[in-house]
Amino acid sequence: MTSVEIPYSIASALPSLTVLDITNEVRRELRASGCGDGIAYVSPLDEIGLVRVQERESGFFCDLEELLMRLVPEDERERERLLCMLLGPRTEQIPFAAGELCLGSWQRILLFGFDRPSEPRWDLTVLG
Repeated sequence: MTSVEIPYSIASALPSLTVLDITNEVRRELRASGCGDGIAYVSPLDEIGLVRVQERESGFFCDLEELLMRLVPEDERERERLLCMLLGPRTEQIPFAAGELCLGSWQRILLFGFDRPSEPRWDLTVLG
């Protein structure tokens, strides 16, 4: 069997939320860094975005979209900034050991955006 590693994939594309799975890209960058053990800080480069470690499950994205619509109506001015503020810190801290991310079996690194990014823009800072 042959496996192909996809650099990133669209986890969800909803009316006001785009989620890109960047797990494989982060793993590749971490391996290239040559660090053995430590913490990887993954941050979005776009002003309106955030990174989260989460299971990639479609029901979660639908529930999240519904919650965001109730919290801040779609026609609200500066809606994206308000949502980013409500969703907490923009950067995710992920431990790693022996050059591999310490993620659960189903956990993925997701880049959340509100302005329909065509490709992920993120930064990795490795402390190890």
